[in-house]
Amino acid sequence: MTLLEADGLRKTFGGIVAVDDVSFEVERQEIVGVIGPNGAGKSTMFKLLAGFHKPDEGTVTFDGEDITDLAPNERTQRGLVRTFQIAQELTGMRVMDNMLLASQNNPGEKVLAAAANTSSVREFEGNARDRAEELLKFLELWDLRDEYAGNLSGGQRKLLELGRALMADPELLLLDEPMAGVNPDLTDRLLQRIMDLRDERDMTFLVVEHDIEAIMRISNTVIGMHDGGVLSKGTPEEVQSDERMLEAYLGGEV
Repeated sequence: MTLLEADGLRKTFGGIVAVDDVSFEVERQEIVGVIGPNGAGKSTMFKLLAGFHKPDEGTVTFDGEDITDLAPNERTQRGLVRTFQIAQELTGMRVMDNMLLASQNNPGEKVLAAAANTSSVREFEGNARDRAEELLKFLELWDLRDEYAGNLSGGQRKLLELGRALMADPELLLLDEPMAGVNPDLTDRLLQRIMDLRDERDMTFLVVEHDIEAIMRISNTVIGMHDGGVLSKGTPEEVQSDERMLEAYLGGEV
């Protein structure tokens, strides 16, 4: 049931070791939370998984395939999709258009098919609109479908970012600080949507987040990082009671 495996990942920048011998697995249909103090290596590890950095050592395996050398778009096509800490929506486009633009493998992007307005293009666009409508209703953004994305609040933009990622129909969604800058009411809504996607649609998530309380609420497994390595891994209860993680956050010796 393993969907994603990191094995011995190491990444250095000059003389600085950002990630050092990181190994873990993500099982299907679970939420894995990644926590750690600033400088723990969370962001670099996340970029290694998403393909934005190439590891100096180690491998990334997704659904049984070694994807270590694949570009980010090639990983997306295989079902490994990421969001960004700062939402990447197109502010000058409406919410619905942002969703439709995120559809994958649109035959209308090919010049001849688009010019001919073939039935396959029309069918794809109809299905994409149906999918976007379903997701906007699920995320409670349907009433904002005709609003320009630039007019949304920070929390609404995070929900739109999640919706755009879901348009790619991912098997595993990598969430980068999804609660950053989101007010408490929208945080609760976002967390509930993530849990609903796991429970009702069998999706898998890996979430890097500073909000420890949120991570403990939604995660099946928590990975605690410190100084570029995995310091603790287990259930939320196990990681919360790990004295080494407490020391790492409080600045004591590990």
